[in-house]
Order: sequence, then structure tokens, then C-alpha cells
Amino acid sequence: MQGEKIMNIFEHQIPMEKVKFNEPLKNHTFIKIGGNADILIHPTTIDEITKIVEIANIHQLPLTVIGKGSNVIIKDGGIRGVTISLSHFDQIKVNEDSMIAQSGVDIIDVSRLALEHNLTGLEFACGIPGSTGGALYMNAGAYGGQIADVVERATVITKDGKVLEIPREEMKFGYRNSLFKMDHYIILEAEFGLKKGNKDDIASKMKELTFLRESKQPLEYPSCGSVFKRPEGHFAGKLIQDCNLQGTRIGGAEISMKHAGFIVNVDHATAQDYMDLIQFIQKKVYDTFHVELETEVIFLGE
Repeated sequence: MQGEKIMNIFEHQIPMEKVKFNEPLKNHTFIKIGGNADILIHPTTIDEITKIVEIANIHQLPLTVIGKGSNVIIKDGGIRGVTISLSHFDQIKVNEDSMIAQSGVDIIDVSRLALEHNLTGLEFACGIPGSTGGALYMNAGAYGGQIADVVERATVITKDGKVLEIPREEMKFGYRNSLFKMDHYIILEAEFGLKKGNKDDIASKMKELTFLRESKQPLEYPSCGSVFKRPEGHFAGKLIQDCNLQGTRIGGAEISMKHAGFIVNVDHATAQDYMDLIQFIQKKVYDTFHVELETEVIFLGE
């Protein structure tokens, strides 16, 4: 189904200022690559999200959901059907010792607001790029902390449009994995259980972690974050470094000289540049160390 026809389906259902036709997705990802979405919708309410899912099911439209686009590579052919961007679904509510964040809010902003309210537990997230929903989806973690440690519950929409509340014990968290990823749930919001702490101590920890991140990661270039999962018994970046691959470049994509686990967009890279470089790295590391590198980054589109 062509984009114009899809747009007509949504015309009287979703405010048209929230709908974009043939939208370049490179404008909606950290890595600044990716083809166009037939239709990109920025809902701001649960009712709008539910309605989009319902309409997509009725008309059998492919449905893709993105957050901040931080750990994703959208292929050069773009995404057919309907793409929901939750980046405008971004409200946070603070209770005495917990926070409820909608899935589109930056997890960094949740961490910073926790600091403002003297709440400890989310310090590890102060430098994690991406949305709250994406952090749950991937069980994001850094510097000894992970989302599984602090989330209490989540509200989701299933593929068939049902709204469910999922308690932590049912989330099936693993290393960069979760129930949400396995069952393709759309995350609406998450509640984090935190503790009252000393504001100076919380700020000091966040400052320390921010320094570590800025000193070790190539933040001066667009990237999709850490490309590979940590293989058992190894570190992906160390394996790549030991293969003398830092600085290797295909098209506009380059293995960072600062951190070998990152591939940076140094000159208008395409998704194909990234995929070719990822395959090159995987082959080189396997040939050298007999270790298979599995990608952490998510590929979308065609």
C-alpha cells in the first residue's frame, strides 16, 4: 500500500500535524542514516497509540516502533507501512520514592530528575543514550547497573492491541534482552522503584560516570552506541582492537580510534556501509580468535 493511501486511513483518526509522509528516518536516529518511512506518526497519548495499532491491524499494515533511535540501524530502503515514533510521548511523574516515565522520555532525563528529587538507583543511566522504552526493551546497563535492577512494572500494548501491566518478575530480563523484545510489545510507560539518598553523593557518582563515558566513548561523531554484545569470556572492543582494526573504514563508516566497540559515521555513511563493516569485523574476529560477535544494535527496514 502506498504512503498516500496509508495517510488517508489515518486522516480522521490522528491529528495530521503528528503525521509525516515519506519522512527521512536519518533525521530520527542518533547515527544519522536510514531511508524514508512511508508514514511516520508521533503520538502523544495512549489513546492515539492504541488507535494506530488498531488501524494497522484492521488494514494489515506493517507496524514498526522506534524511540530515540539510539541503538538502531535503519536500512537504506527505509520502512514500509506505518512507523510510530514515541519520542514525543515523554512525560515523567515523580512520587515519594518512585518515578513513572513514559516510554519516549530520554532515560538520561529520568536519571537527572531522580537526582533533583534526591532519589538514588538510576545513576548508572546518566549517560545511556536513548529512550526509557528502549532501555527496558534492551535491558540497558552501564557501569555495574541495569534497568532490571530498578524497574517495578511496565504498561504495554500487545500486537493485537491489548493494554497490559507487566510486573518486573514477568519481564524475563537477560543480557540485552527482555520479554518486551521477545514478544514485540510496545512499551507505554515504566515505574522505577528508587530510594531516598544524599543529593551530593548522587551527583558525585553521576559526575564520575559521565567523565568515564566522555573519556572512553567517541561522542564527537554520530554512532549507534556499542555495536556488539559482550561475548562470554571476552570484550568485543578488545577483540576488535587486538585485530588491529581501529580506523578501518568502509564508505563513511569507521571503527572508532577511541573505542573499538563503536562504529562512527565520519562522512555521510549509509546503512550498507555499516552492515559491510560489521560483517568484515565479525569475519576478522572469528578468523583470528574463533569468537563469534553477535550484534547488539537492532536492524530495521529494507
